[in-house]
Amino acid sequence: MVDRPLDDVELVERARRGDIRAWETIVREYQGIAFRIAYLLSGSAADAEEAAQEGFVKAYRALGRFRRGASLRPWLLKIVANEARNRRRSAGRREVLALRAAAENRPGDAVPSPEAALLAAESSSRLLDAVNRLSESQRLAVACRYFLELSEEETAAALGVRRGTVKSRVARALERLRTELGEDA
Repeated sequence: MVDRPLDDVELVERARRGDIRAWETIVREYQGIAFRIAYLLSGSAADAEEAAQEGFVKAYRALGRFRRGASLRPWLLKIVANEARNRRRSAGRREVLALRAAAENRPGDAVPSPEAALLAAESSSRLLDAVNRLSESQRLAVACRYFLELSEEETAAALGVRRGTVKSRVARALERLRTELGEDA
């Protein structure tokens, strides 16, 4: 008989009862997305790493307040995002986000021809430049939805805004990108 992987609800319940391995499993599952959201908000790899780590520590301490039946991912990402925002605020930085770090290389993708790779790189560069010219609120909404592939609910939780706000920011950003890059964008 093969053991099935535990789902988030079971892992959270075990972690609440003091099972450190359950919490380690949660951390392994979400550390990548936590780092990427923290990087988007802080603009610094070092700050993102610290924010993600501190976010996991704070989440562990707050497990008793986690609402049973709620989705773990948005709750956890909100904690990490708040930590990253606090770090950025305290440092006083206003750097332009480098979205290239948020774009995830997907293992298993076919290797393109050199010509296709060059065209894709030029296209990606144009898109990233255009995204970087968006307002910060629009840039973060687009990055969360399309670069990190978060749902509207998860994006809203991570950015600390309502779901409708995410929808309107993304819609305005996409309209601006279409105008700037041409209708085929």
